Amino acid sequence: MAAPAPARRGLLTRIDDGIGMFEALVVGGTMVAMAINTIANVFGRYVFGQSIYFTEEVNEILMVMVTFVGLGYVTRKGRHVRMSALYDLVPERARKILMTVIAFTTGAAMFLLAWYAFEYVQKVAQRGRVTPALLVPLWMTYVWVVIGFALAGLQYLLTAFKNANLTEPGVFVSYSETDAYEDPELAAIMELYSRDHPGPVAAPTPEPPEASR
Repeated sequence: MAAPAPARRGLLTRIDDGIGMFEALVVGGTMVAMAINTIANVFGRYVFGQSIYFTEEVNEILMVMVTFVGLGYVTRKGRHVRMSALYDLVPERARKILMTVIAFTTGAAMFLLAWYAFEYVQKVAQRGRVTPALLVPLWMTYVWVVIGFALAGLQYLLTAFKNANLTEPGVFVSYSETDAYEDPELAAIMELYSRDHPGPVAAPTPEPPEASR
């Protein structure tokens, strides 16, 4: 009997996966490039006695990239700090509605910041400003601020749409992450431990009392 065909993935899921892949590539590639650039500069300074003149400038550009693209990546993972004292007191349905409102308003704020950043980038590009060492147009650095805010805003909107479906169980802090306080890294460690140590943990055997003299 032939296996049933897998269900088609939704459009929003494909968009979320595509954004996540882009963010992971940029953040990971940027960190690797920063490490290589810094190590090469140290090697050149102490081995050949000559530093790479553009190392600091390249690292500054990479820092802007990893900071603002990382903003969208952290939003996708639901890792932002949240003040949830009142949020935790209400039932799940009310939390789902609150999360929808919070995600929608935060997404709108991110898009507003992206628009202001875009206007600033336009002004910088019109003035023809360049970086001092590599003479790269300065707007090519600042445009990552626009991209980062836009990606974060899109992630918040995806979160709002996900929570707007009140029939689906659970509250989502991002499109793919549920509202849970369990640390995923700690959970993975505990899962590996339980695989290596099956069964209940044996209680320590009490030592026998000393014989009275």
